[in-house]
Amino acid sequence: MFAGLQDLGVANGEDLKETLTNCTEPLKAIEQFQTENGVLLPSLQSALPFLDLHGTPRLEFHQSVFDELRDKLLERVSAIASEGKAEERYKKLEDLLEKSFSLVKMPSLQPVVMCVMKHLPKVPEKKLKLVMADKELYRACAVEVKRQIWQDNQALFGDEVSPLLKQYILEKESALFSTELSVLHNFFSPSPKARRQGEVVQKLTQMVGKNVKLYDMVLQFLRTLFLRTRNVHYCTLRAELLMSLHELDVGDICSVDPCHKFTWCLDACIRERFVDSKRARELQGFLDGVKKGQEQVLGDLSMILCDPFAINTLSLSTVRHLQELVGQETLPRDSPDLLLLLRLLALGQGAWDMIDSQVFKEPKMEVELITRFLPMLMSFVVDDHTFNVDQKLPAEEKAPVTYPNTLPESFTKFLQEQRMACEVGLYYVLHITKQRNKNALLRLLPGLVETFGDLAFGDIFLHLLMGNLALLADEFALEDFCRSLFDGFLLTASPRKENVQRHVLRLLIHLHHRVAPSKLEALRKALEPTGQSGVAVWVGPVAPSYWPASSSTWKVSSGQHPSPFFPGECPPARWRVYSLPRSRAGGWKEESCPRRPSSSGPNAH
Repeated sequence: MFAGLQDLGVANGEDLKETLTNCTEPLKAIEQFQTENGVLLPSLQSALPFLDLHGTPRLEFHQSVFDELRDKLLERVSAIASEGKAEERYKKLEDLLEKSFSLVKMPSLQPVVMCVMKHLPKVPEKKLKLVMADKELYRACAVEVKRQIWQDNQALFGDEVSPLLKQYILEKESALFSTELSVLHNFFSPSPKARRQGEVVQKLTQMVGKNVKLYDMVLQFLRTLFLRTRNVHYCTLRAELLMSLHELDVGDICSVDPCHKFTWCLDACIRERFVDSKRARELQGFLDGVKKGQEQVLGDLSMILCDPFAINTLSLSTVRHLQELVGQETLPRDSPDLLLLLRLLALGQGAWDMIDSQVFKEPKMEVELITRFLPMLMSFVVDDHTFNVDQKLPAEEKAPVTYPNTLPESFTKFLQEQRMACEVGLYYVLHITKQRNKNALLRLLPGLVETFGDLAFGDIFLHLLMGNLALLADEFALEDFCRSLFDGFLLTASPRKENVQRHVLRLLIHLHHRVAPSKLEALRKALEPTGQSGVAVWVGPVAPSYWPASSSTWKVSSGQHPSPFFPGECPPARWRVYSLPRSRAGGWKEESCPRRPSSSGPNAH
């Protein structure tokens, strides 16, 4: 408690103990100790007896004086740190730290020492090591001091960042499996600015501050985790962190991140949920501005575009453009804006392959996607429009038109073999569902059973689809509709994909009362958990008051979401750690991650 006082020549409790042990008159010894170590103010001695008359202990008085002096000293330290020339004020702070550091373990004076360290841009290395070696001191020091420790200790910084990254992924997973089912309030509803106010993004922003090296480390962790897990939410966090620093006007970092202006422009598009012609040209300018020898920048740009919020905006804009082209009687290949959207989509979807292969070039666009698949989608739009117009005609003018109920074989093949086609096709399905177009939905559902990489059974698509299906609530009373939706599509992946079961449960929690009892019972049996499943299933006349236990824990139940390693640990040899170049024109470089002792950390390798 009194550590360091002796170094400054100030008597402490141990000195008093020794004095009392060796003295012959304890009362006189105590009185002398009080006189020598009390407040040396002559006028105070005559006033202290008044406190005795009021029953105020001397300890309470001295503690009050001490607290007041400490507060004044803290104010003075902050004033020194903000006045005069930088060189002079830092010299004063360094001298003060040298004199006071021996008191750093004394709880009552520790805040003063920590305040001095906080205002020093460069704390002496020796003192940083002493702080780092003591867990209590490390916890007590300000984030400004911790930054100086972290920048030379990637493993320790990883230990601090790891729980935040884990929390971030859990929050995203939780949002995707939320029991709320609505078109207006879904995973993509929060604005970019609102998302950046999240706890994890704010904490990471504070931890990074203006330190380029720490920002570089966070990006290394995000790239490596994305490479290992293929979890696209790490791409979201990469963009959110950059834009959070942008909002704070941290020029030290924004000026060296080659993705800054591109991300800023894309962020505006995500906010509007549409890429207009002006911003499309700006984005194109950034891509075309990548010079020869600087292609590595495409690695970071692709990761920014792989953000689900970016993919969602680009896909929605693509579907909207296709509808406009139908009205203009224009082919997809003749629309520069559409071709640019496809170019951006391709770059985002190819992010993982680009990082893994270290081949930094834009993916080649499949010609048939533009010349065959997109015109085919446009023909579906024409079919819908023709059918709707015919239904509105007077009875005497109606022709015997039936809605097409078959899919071209080539359409199904495109969904199975081309990721770009599959992504656009799935967003078209979301579009027609949101338009309550039951006929078009039933026509396209069979084509979703087998898609590229099982994208139709991905969490993001199913999350949005379940919300849109709520608009067709009345149709769930029809046996044919339920058979096509559940038996013909959703249950084809059960129990192979546990996440599909959970999304079906989300839907039934809200719409079970619309489903025929016999069908509901059949669904209950189909959704019964297997021995290896972590999903608790209940379907009945009253919505359950709980949700599957696995929705709030990070677990691997069927190999879909391998747990990420803690960033403070070195990843397995087959994984690479990528760092941001320290210049606008730089590229990605592969770096080694310092190994830690096998006994440290929960996930030591």
